[in-house]
This record gives sequence, C-alpha cells and structure tokens, in this order.
Amino acid sequence: MSTAKKCSKWQIFKQNKRAYISLWLLIIIVCVSFCAPFLADSKPLVLMYQHKLYFPMMQFVSDEMVGGNLPTQAVYTDALTQEKIKTDGWAVFPIIPYYYDTVDYFSPNPFPSSPDSRHWLGTDDQGRDVLARLLYALRLSFVFALVLTFFSALIGIMIGAIQGYFGGRTDLLIGRFLEMWSSLPQLFILIIVSSLIEPGFVTLLIVLLLFGWTSLTGVVRAEFLKTRGLDYVKSAKLLGVSDFRIMLRHILPNALVATVTYIPFMLAGGIVALSALDFLGLGLPVGTPSLGELIRQGKENLSAPWLGLTAFFVMTTVLSLLLFIGEGIRDALDPYQGEIHK
Repeated sequence: MSTAKKCSKWQIFKQNKRAYISLWLLIIIVCVSFCAPFLADSKPLVLMYQHKLYFPMMQFVSDEMVGGNLPTQAVYTDALTQEKIKTDGWAVFPIIPYYYDTVDYFSPNPFPSSPDSRHWLGTDDQGRDVLARLLYALRLSFVFALVLTFFSALIGIMIGAIQGYFGGRTDLLIGRFLEMWSSLPQLFILIIVSSLIEPGFVTLLIVLLLFGWTSLTGVVRAEFLKTRGLDYVKSAKLLGVSDFRIMLRHILPNALVATVTYIPFMLAGGIVALSALDFLGLGLPVGTPSLGELIRQGKENLSAPWLGLTAFFVMTTVLSLLLFIGEGIRDALDPYQGEIHK
C-alpha cells in the first residue's frame, strides 16, 4: 500500500542532485567573481611605509609617498618600488597581484606567455594576466546578464499580461506587433548602432533589451488567457475589483510560476549574447575584460592554446551550471512532481 506525501518545491529541487550541486557551484563562482577587486589587483590591500599605514585600494598613494620622485600613482609592479617597500615597510598584496589591465613589463617571457608561477593561467598577447581578466570578465558578464534578464522579464511579463488578460483586439494587435518586431535583424541593428556611437555597457543593454523581452510574452499570455475565465477571477470582477488589482494579485502569481523556469536560460542567453558581440568586435570598448574578447584572443593566437582552452572551459562550465539549475527548477515546479509515493 502506497502513501502519498506532499513535498515542497525546495525539497524536490534538492532531490535533483545535479541541479542542487550546480546551484552551489554557481553561487561560489559568482561570489568569487564579485570579490575580484580583493583577489586580483596591482595595488596592495594594506601598505605600511616608514611607520605610516596606507590602504592603496581606497586612497591615492603617490610614488613620492613610497620613496620615489614622481607625484603620480605608485607603480607597485616596479622592482625598485618593491625593494623600497621591503626595506622601510611591508605590504599585503592580493592573491593575484595584477589588475585586469596591468601589463607585466617585467615578465621574462614573451607575450603571450604560458602558465607559470608568475601567471597561473598565463598572459594574453598584450601581457595582461589571464586569470585576473577572467575574474573581472565573469563579474561583468554576471552583472550584464542579471540586469538584462530582470528588465527583459519585467517588460515581457507586463506585455504578456496585458495581451492575455484583455484578449480580443488588444491581443491581436500586440501579437501582430510581436511578429514584426521579432523578424527584425538584430545583428544588423547592432552593427548600425556600433557605427553611430561607441558601444558600451548601457548601449548594449538597451539594444539587447529591445529584443530580449519577447521571450516571455507567450508564456505569460497563455497563463493569463487560461486564468482570466476562472470563477474566482469572474467573482472578483463582479465585486468591483479593478483590472489592475486582479492582474497583480490574482493572476500574476500563477503566471510567475511558469516564467521562473525560464530565468536561468535567459541568464545563459545574456552571457552568450555579450560574449558573442565581444568576439565579433561589436561589444564592450577595447580593453574591457570579457569572455568574448578572451575567445577572440584564443582564435588569433593558436600558438597559445591556454587562451582558447581557458575561455572554452569557463564558458562551458557556467552555461552548463545554469542549464542544470533551469532543469531542476522546471522539475520542481512541475505539478506532477509534488507528491512522492512510498
């Protein structure tokens, strides 16, 4: 004889070991990338020189203040500066003593140099530490994907809700607009925009947002079309509840359950879109740390396989984790997964 036991959504998600482990691994990667300024920087975290305490990451420390002759920012990768600090003080550097744009002029190897004790993942063709650029590139990619997904979901849910709730002519007009809008060549528009203005974080975000919001409208529209004819919605209308309140409090929670499963896939799509644009040279300004820029360097420097392999491994790992999490959320929200039979 079998007994049915109700199981919470979180418990169902945890039972999917692959999704649960992927979630924790992704959290670790995100936390590490957001701590990049404390893990990879050419400036020391704490500096003591001639009995004076400095925090170079938060304050300006000139070359004169560490025994030099110039009023400009101290260069801590310079061997003379390091010797002066060792003689009259001490410094605590991050684990990776390079910023994402720091060029290692004192490297004994030509660029791009292979991985060694000085640069754990080697350097690119301009002498910049690959690991440092990778940490900052991951942070930038996560921020871009999160912002893009948030606003895309917000606009898509709003348009889909209006389309599904009111139906009729409103549904028809929005549907025809979506068909025309989705058929526009997104890549050509990006090429035109990049030729008119210099691409940047906000510019790329706006252009991708113009097309990214359409991915959720169909799901939300279907949920609102299905729910608007139910008895409790009709009763709320008879009681004089406004359409906005019905949409927000009575139908939207049901629609959000269906849309949550798309969020990890939208995040993966945002990371891929930014990387693809950077790879094609239509993305962020030159010098900005980016996964796409690292992939392009791997293509242009076939004699330095660590560049391409690093980019491939990181992209594959992050996207796979997001896809596994999305599958776990999809299974957890499946209404037929809510009971476990023993």
